[in-house]
Amino acid sequence: MASPTDFDSWLAACLSDTDRDAELWAHGEQEVTRERLRYETGRAAGRLAAHGIRAGSTVAVQLPPGFTLLWSVFALWSSGAQVMLLDPRLTRAETTRLIEVCEPQFHLTSGEEPLRVAAFRDECEVVVESRPQGRAATTGHRLVQFSSGSTGLPKVIGRTGKSLLAEIDRFAHLADMPRPGESVLLLSSLVHSFGLIGGVLHALNTGVALHFARRPHRNELLRILVDRHVAAVFGVPAHFDLLSRIEGPAVPATLRLAVSGGEILPAEIYQRFEERYGVRIGQAYGMTETGIIATDLTGAYPPPAVGVPAPGVRTVIKDGTLRVSLPENPYLHGDHESRFVGGWLNTHDLSTAGPDTGVLEITGRVDSVVAIGGLKVDLTEVESVLTSHAAVTEAVVVYGDAIEAHLVVSGRVSNAELLAWCREQLSPYKIPKAFHFPAVLPRTSNGKLIRNRELLHAARERQRQVVAR
Repeated sequence: MASPTDFDSWLAACLSDTDRDAELWAHGEQEVTRERLRYETGRAAGRLAAHGIRAGSTVAVQLPPGFTLLWSVFALWSSGAQVMLLDPRLTRAETTRLIEVCEPQFHLTSGEEPLRVAAFRDECEVVVESRPQGRAATTGHRLVQFSSGSTGLPKVIGRTGKSLLAEIDRFAHLADMPRPGESVLLLSSLVHSFGLIGGVLHALNTGVALHFARRPHRNELLRILVDRHVAAVFGVPAHFDLLSRIEGPAVPATLRLAVSGGEILPAEIYQRFEERYGVRIGQAYGMTETGIIATDLTGAYPPPAVGVPAPGVRTVIKDGTLRVSLPENPYLHGDHESRFVGGWLNTHDLSTAGPDTGVLEITGRVDSVVAIGGLKVDLTEVESVLTSHAAVTEAVVVYGDAIEAHLVVSGRVSNAELLAWCREQLSPYKIPKAFHFPAVLPRTSNGKLIRNRELLHAARERQRQVVAR
């Protein structure tokens, strides 16, 4: 679709197309047609207008993933409001900090305590808090998102309607993206760029049917894949790790596409998933600041390759890091001037490009390289070696006084065994001096693994206290 020249016209055209009323829009516990989507969006718009929300209003939306979240966002956009998407798992303190920085006029929640697990639910209550001290929109940004890096410090990022529409169009021009009539199991977060734009808005644009799992449990995921004839799965590496470990003969005959985004895809998961399903995991590489940057949707190139730049995206590698051309500074608050210079955003991702193919490889982060005794060590290389061990399911490697590894393992594995494994594949100065084994590794509200040494140790201490009780 994506023929209208502005985002508002595009959204209105998608929602008002009565010829497609009978089409399935999404399926959670219940099926929702496009006709019902239009009805619920209109009903939500009326309720929000009764609270005084109108064009130019700024609205923080902090609802659980579900249909209510999506038609509330569509209703706000239809009214001309600026939408700020907050993760429902944020603590009260984290939410308060973001609200104080962005000063929205309204805050939409489900009225519940912060969620520990953001499980999909079809519908929920919407509580509208009016904030008289909030400020109306002063820019043309339609979407405000928050990107938490490995330190957990949020960056406030704005997307204009033109930017959103351009990304929708990019996805539409990728030949291997889900097609009209196909079904997608969408496991990616609905408040993050790939899940929202590559998943929800692409589906709305093309006539793809979305499917959601209440919780990512093995049996439920396999049931949805088989019973609903799913053609594509969108998720993060942890989802594909889980799917690849499902035992049994059932393999959905319709599955042709599996696309990972949000984190570096470990080679071991890539290989195990292909062995299980006969489908390679493709990659959608991007950032909240830029949207989609590069894709290899069919997984033609194994990790660390992430594919070629998406249509209309200009990239350059300078000083070993990938830069992306943007029409304006994406940061709305904070001092990030050093990252956006002369129209180019520094991703801080270490990258190379194939001389013949142009395929980008992401080999690590600038902030993952440390100097030890005058020798450079890329901590992501150490993580890659550790996660290639059969017993290690997740790894974060940090540097303080020495290199240390925080590992989630399955079964029993000794320090001596891990040291021997590292000595086979790493130079002596790259080998961790300490191993820690938490039950789970802490993540940011955006689902990214935390790589801050102090925060990792604080999380370990909290886990010890819980066990002690």
